[in-house]
Amino acid sequence: MRRGQLSDYFAGVAVKRLSAVETSPTTSNQHEFNGSGPLRRLFGDDDQKNIPARYIWLGREQEAVTTDSILTWYDARRQHPTRTEYRLYYPDNEVTGMMQAGDVLFIALCRDGTAMVIITPVDSTIQNQLVWLFGLEDQPEFEFTVQEIAGTSNPDLDFATRYILDELGIEPEEPEADRLDELIEQFGMVFPTTKNFSEIARSAVTDVDPADDPDGALLDWLDMEEQLFRRLERRIVAERIASGFNAPEGADVDGFLSFSLSVQNRRKSRAGQSLEHHLEAIFVANSIRYARGAETENRNKPDFLFPGQEHYHDPAFPAAKLTMLGAKSTLKDRWRQVLSEAERIENKHLLTLEPGISENQTSEMQAKQLQLVLPRQLHGSFRSAQQTWLMDVSEFLSLVNDRQ
Repeated sequence: MRRGQLSDYFAGVAVKRLSAVETSPTTSNQHEFNGSGPLRRLFGDDDQKNIPARYIWLGREQEAVTTDSILTWYDARRQHPTRTEYRLYYPDNEVTGMMQAGDVLFIALCRDGTAMVIITPVDSTIQNQLVWLFGLEDQPEFEFTVQEIAGTSNPDLDFATRYILDELGIEPEEPEADRLDELIEQFGMVFPTTKNFSEIARSAVTDVDPADDPDGALLDWLDMEEQLFRRLERRIVAERIASGFNAPEGADVDGFLSFSLSVQNRRKSRAGQSLEHHLEAIFVANSIRYARGAETENRNKPDFLFPGQEHYHDPAFPAAKLTMLGAKSTLKDRWRQVLSEAERIENKHLLTLEPGISENQTSEMQAKQLQLVLPRQLHGSFRSAQQTWLMDVSEFLSLVNDRQ
């Protein structure tokens, strides 16, 4: 299926770590980001006043604060015959008030003429994800690095890039909406079960073999299901909005908020179940014995046990031949949940789809004897030092197969 590209949304990006003079209201040079030389590559030589800009602060657990404001790019010596002095001005707002020295600043110019000003804590997962998304070769320092979104820095909008764009509040358009519409036509205006949806997605992807390429199959299936889901969701939400949120006393605010919350909750719950459905299909295709949702100690239920529940509860069965796999589409701090889910298994495995997890988090996982598993295509979103430790789906299957 044809996908869009990052350049459909962004023309270029500038990134740096913020200095104290840029963040402190008492010392800031009139609310300016320093580094006019590199920024001229992004903004050009002409003054651009009141550029509509969305300011986003993304924290370590990807909690977000967003506000709409402006940026202004201008030459303070425009009338001088020989000298220039470019400045990038930002006004006070909720996000700039949260900036601290050392935080990482991304300024992205969008194709529609607006800008995004994104602030992240240094060495955070979201910083890694944005550096990878924009194709930046090095981690940010205190001088601006400017990257045009073109050539090798213009990736297709695959599963991982769409994941990060979603964190920024961008929902890519479906490039092949007609084909998606044909596939979801059978559902009318009702969401099918997640199992049914996953089966439809797998049947629509015919050019990958889960036995030969389990990493590719998992991502392609998930990508297809995500696009199908978003297409059907758009239909259903549009119809609900068109019918209005009206109450006898006026606007039905509570009804609108409840509906909005149900949309967000459905997205979250569906993503986790979808991942488990597709993993199950991969285990079957590779003749791997497993139990899904089997109970262990204290009524814990790891997502997958290998080779099965009866083996786990058989004291005579060697613990070294047991394997546990947690499956979480996103991690945040929830990875610690799996540590207590199977006491007999000392070294546990956790499969996730979250790209670019911070080094602090993966170091802690290693210390807790938790091995992270990701589809091979996502390993490039991690720093080089992390990549040698990561395991892909094919390697995990090989490990489990050897133990069986």
